Amino acid sequence: THAHADHHEIEIPFTVHARPDTGVYNGKLGIWLFLASEVMLFGALFSTLILLRTSAPTWPHGWQLLNVPLATLNTFVLIASSVTVVLAWANLRLGNLKKGKLFLLLTLLCGFGFMIIKAIEYGTKFSHGLFPSTNNFYATYYVMTGLHGLHVVGGMVVFAYLLLTANKWYAEKRDQFTNRVEV
Repeated sequence: THAHADHHEIEIPFTVHARPDTGVYNGKLGIWLFLASEVMLFGALFSTLILLRTSAPTWPHGWQLLNVPLATLNTFVLIASSVTVVLAWANLRLGNLKKGKLFLLLTLLCGFGFMIIKAIEYGTKFSHGLFPSTNNFYATYYVMTGLHGLHVVGGMVVFAYLLLTANKWYAEKRDQFTNRVEV
């Protein structure tokens, strides 16, 4: 009977339905664990910023050295991307693949928009000779915003993959694909 069983595809459990021990499916549990590690990573960076700032004899205000309108625009772009990805997930749940893909595309475009704005901010700073080595203010600014930018690029790769595989996944494993979009 073992030889016969080997011919069947082995299904990973709890990709769609909740695990009985946690009450959530595997992907959601995984992303929560990942987010916990992100809280620790960025918590350490913010703690470093606070320690550097409080021990420095002088520390500039962000609005004195940074482009507030561009930063405000980028904040809006990030919030918009949160809305578009929720709308993608909701439409996929409701069975509307076309609208789901449209909102996934809009989310990906928000990522591009964010990175373009960040490139403009960085380019302006670099053109004025302001680099991470300039002082501790710019060191923490570039490390924290740069690491966040890498996270955005990672998200863009994921959204590009989801868009490119949407038709196949949605046709074959609709609920699992929808869960992936939620994650």
